[in-house]
Amino acid sequence: MRERTLVLIKPDGVRRGLIGEIISRIERKGLRIIGLKMLVLNKESAEEFYHMHRGKPFFDELIKHITSGPVVAIAVEGDFAVTVIRNMVGATSPYQAAPGTIRGDYGLSLTLNVVHASDNVENGLREIKLIFNSDELIQFDDKNSS
Repeated sequence: MRERTLVLIKPDGVRRGLIGEIISRIERKGLRIIGLKMLVLNKESAEEFYHMHRGKPFFDELIKHITSGPVVAIAVEGDFAVTVIRNMVGATSPYQAAPGTIRGDYGLSLTLNVVHASDNVENGLREIKLIFNSDELIQFDDKNSS
C-alpha cells in the first residue's frame, strides 16, 4: 500500500552531520524522496507540529530543541512507508532502540534522538502539509522511472 510520511532530521542530527547518512538509508531502502528542504521551525510552527504532546512534561524541552537550529524535512513515499520508516528509525529512546536503527546507532538521549518520524498515515499527511506546499512535492510517473 503506497503511503506518504515525513522524516525530520532534528537539529542534533544536522549539527552532527548525519543528513547524508539518513537520506542514504531512506534511498537504499527503496523509498522515494518526494520533498526535501532545510528550515528553522519557529516556536508557533513547532507547537502546532507537536500539538499532541502539549501538556506533557517533556513538551517545553521538545519545542526548545526542535527550534534550536535547522532541521531537514524529508517527505517520503513508498509501499508501507510509515511502517518502513518507523522500523528504520527505531524506538524513541536511543537506549531501547535496536542497533542498526537510526536512533540505535546515533541517538544520545530522549531529546537528542536525531530524527522525528510520523507515527501513522494520517499524521504523516498532516505533517507533510505543515512543512511543504503542494507545489514543493514531486509526483513520479512510475511507468517511466526505474
